[in-house]
Amino acid sequence: MGRSNLTTLCYIERDGEYLMMHRVKKQHDINKDKWVGIGGHFEADESPEECLLREVTEETGLILDRYRLRGVITFCSDRWQTEYMFLYTADRFHGDMHGCDEGTLEWIEKDAVYDLPIWEGDKIFFHLLDDGHPFFSLKLRYEGDKLVEKVMDGSDM
Repeated sequence: MGRSNLTTLCYIERDGEYLMMHRVKKQHDINKDKWVGIGGHFEADESPEECLLREVTEETGLILDRYRLRGVITFCSDRWQTEYMFLYTADRFHGDMHGCDEGTLEWIEKDAVYDLPIWEGDKIFFHLLDDGHPFFSLKLRYEGDKLVEKVMDGSDM
């Protein structure tokens, strides 16, 4: 099986902060130098929750005790295959955090994430999360690094 185009992404929350990863360690990384949440690609026969829990533990050492599916995001691009991402937040966890071979982990104040080098579309779902939006479907289409189309719940934004 080739690499799945199904992924999970989780923003772990603690005291008004998100756990973010600065992607600085992998060569040929479409997220190189950007700040992202914790997650990755589904393995064969995994459910979204199994992928979420495995990726969080692999990348951080943490075990999630409470998490919530917040949205599904369709990423389209002229540079890579379409990706379908299940977006989660988590606010209860345990375990000892360790380093990650994909990037540097840091707790970032929620208000400060907008000032980091993040994907333009990520700002849209951070606003939706901050506003407590219950669940959303977002389609984001990129040409290179430029966001050229934004559709939420079937309507242009």
